[in-house]
Amino acid sequence: MIKQITIEKVHLALGATDLRKSIDGLSLIVEHVLKMDPFSTHLFAFCNKKQNLIKILVWDNNGFWIHYKRLESGYFKWPQKGISASLSINERQFRWLLDGLSVEQYDAHKPCNQRILI
Repeated sequence: MIKQITIEKVHLALGATDLRKSIDGLSLIVEHVLKMDPFSTHLFAFCNKKQNLIKILVWDNNGFWIHYKRLESGYFKWPQKGISASLSINERQFRWLLDGLSVEQYDAHKPCNQRILI
């Protein structure tokens, strides 16, 4: 039985990552490039150059998990690399990203200016 993992925080490695890397390579990126602890309870997500593949690295008590998602068509709206090497997002934003949406959903709920008469 696969244990459900509680998502505390998600860190995206901005820009493209060579996804031929496995646990050791990705954990080195987390430690030396992102300057974070790969043994924390956070998820670390990486995307390829075409933005159609994502790998997620997470530590679970006594070992690492790697989750992998490949889109058959389309691409992920992965944030571009800027000044920082990573972007921290919450679980909701991460689910938006996995669903093909941007992590910045400014108009997710439009303001309601109508008055409701009862």
